[in-house]
Amino acid sequence: MKKLTLALAQINTKLGDVQANLEKHLALIADARQQGADLLIFPELSLTGYVLQDLAATVALHPNPADPVFNRLLDESKDIDIVFGFVEEDERYRYFISAAYLSQGKVLHIHRKVYLPTYGIFDEKRYFAAGENLRAFDTRFGRMGLLICEDFWHASSPYTLWMDGADLMLFTSASPGRGVTEEILGSAQWVETVNRTYAGLFTTFVAHTNRVGFEDGLSFWGGATVYDPDGKLIAKAPYNEEGLTVAELDLNQIRRTRMRLPVLRDERADLVIKELRRIAEK
Repeated sequence: MKKLTLALAQINTKLGDVQANLEKHLALIADARQQGADLLIFPELSLTGYVLQDLAATVALHPNPADPVFNRLLDESKDIDIVFGFVEEDERYRYFISAAYLSQGKVLHIHRKVYLPTYGIFDEKRYFAAGENLRAFDTRFGRMGLLICEDFWHASSPYTLWMDGADLMLFTSASPGRGVTEEILGSAQWVETVNRTYAGLFTTFVAHTNRVGFEDGLSFWGGATVYDPDGKLIAKAPYNEEGLTVAELDLNQIRRTRMRLPVLRDERADLVIKELRRIAEK
């Protein structure tokens, strides 16, 4: 497929109320489907809210058809691919901040957040376990990578996905507003700059969706964006408003950009591995 119609949902979740958030997901899925979207992306922890603390175990889900919430979303994914955020409980009762990619009624990929911020206003390591993998995965639209918020604050994460074959990177976040600049929030400016840089540096599409609303003293700014492999802005959602942003991606742009700028061809993974091993052994 050479075209992909992508929808980014930025929503205000209700803390701890999975059922209410599920109903909002279902309404936006119907809206995105009506607008011809092939893929719909929700923010980090979109089914639960962010400041969960001791609620994590209460709202946790299992990513399989036996889970009633997953079963409902799997049914919805038969004709539109869906990415959403949730708390995952594993077989040993560990809890992860996770994102699921559903397609054609199946769980295609689960990403567990690798980097858990525990500084400043963040306290994720107190309540969640860290993921252990950074893996690209194949979809009917091409090979993709999925990262959650703090993951893409570390350049090694998108680099690893790029080297693993990801041509489309999907970033989800529950990023609160921090810092003030003359034009926009400092955190928004940083995220937009980094996403644009990743798109141009790795010659890939980068789509990012962030939640909106207020929760436990935090304000989430929204501002979903999509950048193409040249680092050009394709679509941008407003700040601080719920809504759906739809963009059409010309996947042929990847080939055109890489013919002009063959940085992937010239990348020295063997050299990077050698030098990282040297640094780790110090």
